[in-house]
Amino acid sequence: MIDVIVHGCSGVMGQAVVRMVREDPDMEIAAGIDPRGGDENSFPVYKNIGDCKEAADVIIDFSTAAAIDSLLSYCAEKKMPVVLCTTGLSEEQLNRLPEISERTAVLKSANMSLGINLLMKLLKEAAEILGPANYDVEIVERHHNRKLDAPSGTAISLADAVNSGLERKYSYNFNRSGERKKREHDEIGIASVRAGNIVGEHEVIFAGTDEIVEFRHTACSRSVFAQGAVEAAKFLVGKDPGMYDMADVIADRR
Repeated sequence: MIDVIVHGCSGVMGQAVVRMVREDPDMEIAAGIDPRGGDENSFPVYKNIGDCKEAADVIIDFSTAAAIDSLLSYCAEKKMPVVLCTTGLSEEQLNRLPEISERTAVLKSANMSLGINLLMKLLKEAAEILGPANYDVEIVERHHNRKLDAPSGTAISLADAVNSGLERKYSYNFNRSGERKKREHDEIGIASVRAGNIVGEHEVIFAGTDEIVEFRHTACSRSVFAQGAVEAAKFLVGKDPGMYDMADVIADRR
């Protein structure tokens, strides 16, 4: 049985993780951490990770950047593996990760979806074949109207995946408005849509002469990210200290 601490257990994503773990016969929630508390949960909830008394095998984090410093210190001290899902970390926090990973296993990924991470692998392979054939590459990403950043971090990661398969790297063009010129071949255009309650859609287009190849991923609910985090936690238990990402989880499933 894998004992899990859910860091940020009372948030939307934290509660999605709680539901996933409860449905998994191989996992159990040892405790939750959230400054808002969580009396409705059937497990102990602490407002600060430093107050947690329960032993665990791994932490799944969906919290806020403000809570990450204490989490990283706790994981380093306890040598506790952690699946770090919180976005918007500062450069200083990101720079701490290699140091923490010398003491314990740390898994961080731009997107926790297994499907998105499989797509990244496929895009690299597609770029290796279609790039030399002079296919243009465009990305369209769609999210709900409350999302603050554009383009999404996932869209940039998908562009990075394309670039990893190219011999000569392409630049990124986030905004063509006001431009009256032909597109450069060695660029990837990234367009953003913000509307309604779209959870997340990403479309990558390889357009050649008389042929179009499209890759699409649609997240129908946020539970796909929780499911990916749970799978990542299973993968991380027992691993040596170091930095890991979802590509490692995908490779382990083959």
